[in-house]
Amino acid sequence: MREIDITEECLEFIDNQNEKVGLKFFQLIEIIGEIKVVNSNFLKKLQSTQFYELRIKAGNEYRVVIFAIDHLNFAECTQAVCLYGFQKKGTKDYKKAIRQAEKILENYLKEK
Repeated sequence: MREIDITEECLEFIDNQNEKVGLKFFQLIEIIGEIKVVNSNFLKKLQSTQFYELRIKAGNEYRVVIFAIDHLNFAECTQAVCLYGFQKKGTKDYKKAIRQAEKILENYLKEK
């Protein structure tokens, strides 16, 4: 139903996590690829940006993967690109991660 691309930067982040986080990531990727409407516990639009976040809970910590889609509404998108992952420690982490995701998306679009 949905085509999901994963950038090198995102794969590198996932590879540096423990096996449980990696397994959850790929399970969630499979879910967002097949299911039209995804629970907001896992997927959320980042306010004032073009990006969405995929939340991976591991113990008391969250790993967040920022991704972009080809439509304004997630339920209607046919493509998503996982751009950048980070460990959420506070809200300030988002600003830095969003800037990084913007750079990665720009390079990704140039290569396509």
